[in-house]
Amino acid sequence: MEDKQAHYIALIKANHLTLHRMLKALPWRELPLLDKTQATAHGRDEIRRMKTATIDSLPFPYAVQALQIVRRRVVATGKVTLERLYAITGLAAEQADPAEIAHRVREYRGIEIKLHHVRDVTYGEGASHMRTGTAPRVMAALRNLAIGALRLTGHTNIAAALRHRARDITRPLTALGIT
Repeated sequence: MEDKQAHYIALIKANHLTLHRMLKALPWRELPLLDKTQATAHGRDEIRRMKTATIDSLPFPYAVQALQIVRRRVVATGKVTLERLYAITGLAAEQADPAEIAHRVREYRGIEIKLHHVRDVTYGEGASHMRTGTAPRVMAALRNLAIGALRLTGHTNIAAALRHRARDITRPLTALGIT
């Protein structure tokens, strides 16, 4: 990463126990609010607040900042949900301002929804019984390949595209330019 001058922003989920606990334990209440955005979409109002902390002792390569993002959503029924996300980045405060970092996190979430949500919902990846050897990785790679091929051919609804392709055995090959 250092020789390529590359940077990252990694969302740290609760299944990364040690790192998530370390981030959660930072003195967030004492830190100032650095970015706040408000949006209305998909029948809900959402407010995102972000705080950052300079760090030097996390067991993660090149991490220099920790992030806490609090998302408050109000849906049409009036139900309010609060979600706290934690992330780390190799970007120093002078390399990207809080608004830029918040924008990059939202972009990442969009990619995550486009790919992982499709893999989980359309392909039922979470219900897969493949658990041994390299089979889960191979199947994930094949699913990613299929999703990528469908997106390259202009499809935005992967489930509909799969149904369409499944009706004729030659359609997948034609879409890839093989026949």
